[in-house]
Amino acid sequence: MKRKLLKDISANTSQVFINQFSGAVIFYVLSVYFSKNDFGEISWSLAVLLTCFSILSLGIDQIVVRKIAQGVSPQMMLSVYLLHVLLTGTLFYLILLLVHLVFPDFHHPLLLYLGIAKLMIFFASPFKQVANGLEKFRLLFFMSVSSNIVKSIALITIAVFSHLSMSLVVIIFITGDVTEFFLSAIITRKIEKIRIGITVSYKSYFRLIKESLPQAGVVVFTSAIARFDWIFLGILASNIALADYSFAFKIFEMASLPLLIISPILIPRFTRIFQSSPTSEKQEKAEILVVLFRFEMIISSLVALILNILWVPVIDFITGNKYGAANSHTIFILSFCMPFVYANNFLWTINFARGKLKLIFYVFLFTFLVNFIFDIILIPAFGAEGAAFAYLLAICVQFILFRIKTPLNSFRTYDYAILTCPLAALFSGILAAQISSATVFILLFSIVLFILLLLISGQVIVKDSNTIKRLIST
Repeated sequence: MKRKLLKDISANTSQVFINQFSGAVIFYVLSVYFSKNDFGEISWSLAVLLTCFSILSLGIDQIVVRKIAQGVSPQMMLSVYLLHVLLTGTLFYLILLLVHLVFPDFHHPLLLYLGIAKLMIFFASPFKQVANGLEKFRLLFFMSVSSNIVKSIALITIAVFSHLSMSLVVIIFITGDVTEFFLSAIITRKIEKIRIGITVSYKSYFRLIKESLPQAGVVVFTSAIARFDWIFLGILASNIALADYSFAFKIFEMASLPLLIISPILIPRFTRIFQSSPTSEKQEKAEILVVLFRFEMIISSLVALILNILWVPVIDFITGNKYGAANSHTIFILSFCMPFVYANNFLWTINFARGKLKLIFYVFLFTFLVNFIFDIILIPAFGAEGAAFAYLLAICVQFILFRIKTPLNSFRTYDYAILTCPLAALFSGILAAQISSATVFILLFSIVLFILLLLISGQVIVKDSNTIKRLIST
């Protein structure tokens, strides 16, 4: 069992790294090769499509994984989920096509063309969720990385040896996503030995829809929070402002890579931690939570510190002075979000493990409303920086709501960590920049000072390593 767990974690880690790396290559080539206006149009189109298709899933993907894990027939779940994606995906694209034909002044042709590619990814999602539910993580790995690998290799090859045009970008995206669809279908049919077809009744389908509705609300608001600022920038500001912000936000997401690796292993362990247990074990479990939270705050604050120090020299160097200094304020604001993103994931996992789905729904609803309102207020006046600040406000509000509604002992310890670690990182970076202008010196000095401040404040304790080991073995 332990060996299988390590293999599953290894497959998930490899998938995250490859997708993040390939995604970074795709993003980099497009941002450097095209003008900010064209890159902004690509980013806006992808943001709209990814948001819409995430919402169309209605949270059924998570229900399918849970049901298969509980022993429900994978064949039946694949059939009913295929019915859903074919109905909703086809209807959505027909509406997109109708808008394009009826409103010729709607000048976003990329939305229609890239929609074909993202529709293929949507159609592939049932195959991937069935593999997830069966815990076939190595097969899921191959299903999930194929599209990004094809697109990144094709974009680099054409950009280096030929001329990269917008029409070629569309062809590459469609080719990569169609490849992922067919590969996922082939693996499901030939290796998992599951017949592909729709054999369920509409009654079974609507029963699944009804069961997924509570989770659907969370999915809608999560998707909206993730990309509505991109969409609003394209509408309320300009493609150039969107290009700047989308570049900074993409790097911010990539900097959160440790969270993507940690998150999948937390839910089952938190579930076991919060199962009924003798009073004698409660103190030990509380200690594990406190140490893990401190560990996440240290990692997130350190990543934010390094990101700000290296941003201008590195990003201006690799983008030809397009996105470095121009985005320094935006990335500074977004980096403040990082500890709160980790904290929110930590508190969300606790509430999910406890089955507090209604609480999670209302927290995400209020977070969405805050982000929505401040996007409308700040983006017209401040552009990318306004979008970043609106996101920061929403994430902070989300943390406050989760903190108030999550009954944990020693909450002062949590508050102390989420304040101390980011402030230590901020102080270290500012002091290092005052002493020298050399990037290497600033980086090394600030990291050393950051660690010293954490030791002095008691955020780093040698015995914490033993507690982390206990969590891994829980």
